[in-house]
Amino acid sequence: MRDEMDYPSAHAGLAVPVPPSLAATAILDEDVRAWFLERAGLAGEAGLGALVNSVLREHIRRSGEPLERTLRRVLREELRKVG
Repeated sequence: MRDEMDYPSAHAGLAVPVPPSLAATAILDEDVRAWFLERAGLAGEAGLGALVNSVLREHIRRSGEPLERTLRRVLREELRKVG
């Protein structure tokens, strides 16, 4: 069988390219973390990142507000609370 296979231009690796992602650390309040973990179910911590990404994408899609503007607005609101 091995003699029948001849793929001179074949490459090892993924058949479909995976888009790059950014590793980011986020500090979540315990209640927010618990909400996400509850919904991530059996996937636990491993499924947490995928769920957070899904929720954020949906929020961005629905809001229409550019992410930078959203971040600036939220930061201003939070700074007002502590200052």
